[in-house]
Amino acid sequence: MKKSLHRPLLSLLAAATLALPGAPLNAQVNLPALGDSVSQDLDVGTERRLGDQVMRQIRIDPDYVLDPLLQEYLDGIWDPLVKAARKLGQIGDETQSRFAWEPFLVRDKSVNAFALPGGFVGTHLGLIAMTSSRDELASVLAHELSHITQRHIARRIAGDSKNSMIAIAGLLLGVLAASRGNIDMANAGIVGGQAAATQLSLNFSRDMEREADRVGFNVMTEAGFAPSGMVSMFERMEQAYHLMDNGAYPYLRSHPLTSERIGDARTKLALEPFVRPRGLAEHALMAARSRVLMDPRVDAWKVLENYDAGARTIKEAGGYEQLGARYAAALASIKLRNFDRAEASLRSAEVTLQLINPSPAETVAARRQLTYLRAELAEARGRPMEGIAALDTLQGEKSRPMLLQRVGLALASGPASTTGPALREAAEALQTHVSLEPHDALAWHELSLVWEKLGQPLRAVRAQAETRAAAGDLNGAIDRLRSGLRQSRGPDADQVEASVIDARLRTLVYERQSILAEMYKGRYIPPDVELPN
Repeated sequence: MKKSLHRPLLSLLAAATLALPGAPLNAQVNLPALGDSVSQDLDVGTERRLGDQVMRQIRIDPDYVLDPLLQEYLDGIWDPLVKAARKLGQIGDETQSRFAWEPFLVRDKSVNAFALPGGFVGTHLGLIAMTSSRDELASVLAHELSHITQRHIARRIAGDSKNSMIAIAGLLLGVLAASRGNIDMANAGIVGGQAAATQLSLNFSRDMEREADRVGFNVMTEAGFAPSGMVSMFERMEQAYHLMDNGAYPYLRSHPLTSERIGDARTKLALEPFVRPRGLAEHALMAARSRVLMDPRVDAWKVLENYDAGARTIKEAGGYEQLGARYAAALASIKLRNFDRAEASLRSAEVTLQLINPSPAETVAARRQLTYLRAELAEARGRPMEGIAALDTLQGEKSRPMLLQRVGLALASGPASTTGPALREAAEALQTHVSLEPHDALAWHELSLVWEKLGQPLRAVRAQAETRAAAGDLNGAIDRLRSGLRQSRGPDADQVEASVIDARLRTLVYERQSILAEMYKGRYIPPDVELPN
C-alpha cells in the first residue's frame, strides 16, 4: 500500500516553516529589524503566491481534513481573532485583501500548529484533542496569527534574497521530505547546502516568539476569549515538556517554552479582568471528534469505542470529560459499524449533557453537535429518514454542515428511481452553494456524486474537475475537463454542458499558464505543460 504523502508534506511543514530551534546550523541570517519594511523579494503579493504554491501540494494530500463540523468550529475561533487583529491595527489594508487568512486541519495525532506564507495556518487534530477549552485553542491560533500579521515568515525568508519564489517553495517541500527520509522527493527540491540555509532562515527567533505571545495575547483578549487560555495552554505544554522527545509534541520544538515566556503570560493574566471560559461542553465534543478522526486505524477506534468506560465520573470531572468520552465512543463505534454500541453511547452522551446542565446557550451548542452525530449514525446505518428527522429539530439552520449532511442522507436514500426529488433538491442546493463558494472542494465532490446518481455524466465530470480545481490541482482538473469534452462527442450528450466545460477548460489552461509564467519568468510556456508536483 502506498504510504501517504502526509508524513513528508503536512506534518513537516511545521519543521520547514517553524524549524527546530536547536538545529546545529551556524549560518548568518540577515534579519531586518522589527518594524523595518520586508525585503522587496518577498512583498505581500509574492508571499501569498508562495503560500498558494505550497497549499496546492497540501490540499491534495490525503491527510488534509475536510470535516465540516471541525472546520466550522475552527473557523468560529479563527474569524473573531482575525477581526480583532484588524481592529487593533495589526492587519493593514493590503494584507487584509491579499492574504488568505485561512485555517485548515491536518489529520495527525501530534500536538502541533504552524503558519505558512500568505496567511495560512495549519492545525493538527492532535492539538484540538488535547485542549480542554476553546480559549486554549484560541491562544495557539492567536499566536500563529501574530506570526502572520507581524510578517515573521517573510522576514525570515527575506534573509536570503537570492532565492526566487519557486526555489523557496521547492526548498520548503524538499526540507520536509528530507526530514522524513524521503530522499527521492528531497533531491527534487534541494540543492546542496541551500536546504540548511533555508531551514535556518525559517526559524523564528526568540524575539519573534515573544512578540507573537504579546500580540497574540492582546488579540485573543480583544476577540473575547478568556486570557487564562494562554496561561493554561502554556501550563499544559510545560507539563508535557518531558514527552517532547518522543515526537508527540512538535509544537514544543518549534515554539520552545521558556520560564520568561510563561512568566510574562502569567503577569499579563494578573492584569486582566477575570473572564469565565465559555463553550466547555461543545469544545469537549469537538476535542473528542478530533481524537477519533486523528488516527483512522481500526485498533485506535477499538480503544476509543470503550473510552467512556475509563473516563472519570461526572462528579470527579465536572461532566465534560464524560461527555467527550461518550461522544468519542459513539463516533468510534460508527466508524467500526457497531451501530447498537454507537446508539447506546450517544444516548449516554445526551443524558450526560442534561446532568451537566451548562448555560442555555452552551446547552444549545452542545446539543446541536449531538444532533449531527445522530444524523451521522443514521446515514451510516442506511436509515436516512431518521437522520432527516434529527436535523429537522435544528429549525431554520442553513449552515454548511447542515447542507452537506442533508446531501449525505439524500445519497444514502437508495436508488435514484425512488429518491429523484430529494437528489434533485440536493443538487440545486449544492449548485447554489458552489456558485457562492467556488473553492469548496468537498461541496463539489458531493455534487459530482449527486449528478452521477441522477444520470448526468457530463455534469458529474465537470463537478469532479471543479473538485480538483478547488483543491489546487489544476493538472487534474484540466484532465477531467478534457475527458468531459471527449464524452460530449456522443449523440446524446448535453451540448449546453459541453459548452460550459469547454469554456471552463480554456480558463483553467490560461490560469495554469499564468502560474507557470510567474514561476519561470521569461520562458515560453506551451499550453500543455503541467504544473510541477
